[in-house]
Amino acid sequence: MANYHYDEAGNMAAYFVISVLVIILLPLTFSSLASVSSKRPELDSGCQCSPCVQRRADVRRHQRGSPLRPKVTRKALLITMGWAAVAFLSFKAAHAELENKVYNPFEILEISTGATEKEIKSRFKQLSRLFHPDKVKPTINETMEDIANRFVDITKAYKSLTDEAIRRNWELFGHPDGRQEVSMGIALPKWVIEGKNNIWVLGVYGILFGGALPTLVGRWWFGNRQKTKDGINVKTAAAFFKALTDNSGMKEVIGALGQAYHWETTWAGTAVGLEELEKQIDEKMGDQWREVQDLVAPGGKCEGTEQRALVLLYAHFLRLNISNEALKQEQAKLLLQAPMLLNALLGISAARSWLSPTLMVMRLHAYVTQALLPGKIVAPQAQLPGFDGDANASEGKDLASFISRLEDEGDIRITEARKAVEGWSRLDVVDMSFKVIGERLVTPSSIVFLLVKLRLCRPLQSDAPSSVSEKSAKAIREDREKDDKFLNSRKDAEDIEGATPAWAHAPHWPGLRKPGWWLVLADDKSNRIVVPPMKISDVPASSPGRERDYRSYKLQFQAPPNVGLFTWKVYLVSDTLVGEESCQDISLKIDDISALNAEEQTAEDEISDPEEDSLAGQMAAMRGGTVKRTVAPEESEDESSSDEEQHGNDSSDSD
Repeated sequence: MANYHYDEAGNMAAYFVISVLVIILLPLTFSSLASVSSKRPELDSGCQCSPCVQRRADVRRHQRGSPLRPKVTRKALLITMGWAAVAFLSFKAAHAELENKVYNPFEILEISTGATEKEIKSRFKQLSRLFHPDKVKPTINETMEDIANRFVDITKAYKSLTDEAIRRNWELFGHPDGRQEVSMGIALPKWVIEGKNNIWVLGVYGILFGGALPTLVGRWWFGNRQKTKDGINVKTAAAFFKALTDNSGMKEVIGALGQAYHWETTWAGTAVGLEELEKQIDEKMGDQWREVQDLVAPGGKCEGTEQRALVLLYAHFLRLNISNEALKQEQAKLLLQAPMLLNALLGISAARSWLSPTLMVMRLHAYVTQALLPGKIVAPQAQLPGFDGDANASEGKDLASFISRLEDEGDIRITEARKAVEGWSRLDVVDMSFKVIGERLVTPSSIVFLLVKLRLCRPLQSDAPSSVSEKSAKAIREDREKDDKFLNSRKDAEDIEGATPAWAHAPHWPGLRKPGWWLVLADDKSNRIVVPPMKISDVPASSPGRERDYRSYKLQFQAPPNVGLFTWKVYLVSDTLVGEESCQDISLKIDDISALNAEEQTAEDEISDPEEDSLAGQMAAMRGGTVKRTVAPEESEDESSSDEEQHGNDSSDSD
């Protein structure tokens, strides 16, 4: 008969809790370690001007924390507490007394399992002299009953090894007294199932499974319903949808961005110093500031969350100094959130195939990164250290000439300006063409790839990059093979070896920033996008010593169903540097299928027409379609001669 007992000491429950915690903590710990190792970027590469180096040092310090105030996340704290609980429970379980212990007489007598009967008797006599109740006096921690029980155990162990009947009970049933009751423990304390505690136990179950669990599931479910796939609030997406038109400019895009912060940002506490910032913005912008406010809150006064976000955003555009540390942190949070909002706004504009607002959103990325007033024509040198947004835009876009002029004038800003220009990311288009896999011409409704080959050129680079036309015939053939392999792959960017992307020049951005570009194929005559934009990053730097110092990117789309010549434009817009964009004309000629040569057409006919004697061929013939004729096999000479001989033999027999 089984004897059930509850775990009053909590030993069995500890094993269960340890198992559950380890199952949960192991994957969390490994994922956290992997994420920490992957989030340790190389911060030494990139722009080497002093503001950028200082910015990357601040980011490194923020990621690692200080010795007195280390960086501890909520997830890391929970994992640490979990492992601490595992260590405590393991220590408790290791030092707990076992209630169901396997009976072992050798262990009780403290002798080896291979001891002889003489050794067993000798050991029993020694223990009897030491632990006989008449010779042991009770102590504070040991009663007379404990002494007697210990001597009984020693006697049973001795008889288990010397008495035949008792030894047989031990070998058969594991105990010298014969069959014992089976003791089964339940890993619950006894008070959980006691009648007087039923109401409290049921109350806890009701709170956990009837209140807490539905609340968590509901918050997760309704929280996901309030977010779009881009991670923004559905009300923000609705505001974006209403704010944009096909002719929206930079002001309308900024107004839509300002409206988004009503749902995307929550501010804590009062904003000390915000009014002073707004006065400075009003002095610098005047009526233009009030026009922006009216775009954010049409027909009313811009106030509350939108006003606070708009002031911090334009304080960044005008590069105003913020003395309040809390406002600085709010501004950094707002700026780091801006790319996600702009990407969502870009998705809405691209989904409507509007070219003008799409380009404005792309350009706004760079204005936010470089802290320059959007919509204003600025010179490239306004983004260099020591220069502001009021730099003369008429001085041209040639940074090399500008650096040479600063050197001639002996300007003290030349050192930092040169470092920034040396890390400048300027895109160079090596080649651009339309390709169709396995086809010589582009036919209507075929799958077309826009193949673009790009590399980075520095404004102060002395060696001219190599062009495709200067390559040898063998190198051109190898490039074609690599292009065909890339077109047949599912990747949008070609795999390259040894590419180490550097950080962009972004001294005013509160985080790390990689240079990136948007690739857009559009028809500017109709203000429409032909293919949705594609983000391009990790473009390799030009290296004259390498034959293939560029990277290929592809944009897939379906050709128009009509025959003709389509003249489009390819835009490459930087999301990091203002003014670094290119626009090139490109033509796509759609030929009729009749332009294919006879061999290509015959190959297609052979593939399309079924055999005459097949089921598909018979059905096609019934519908009046074309089928391939089956040629009747000719009889061989051996078969015809054997038939004639057989016929001659038959005639002679009849005679």
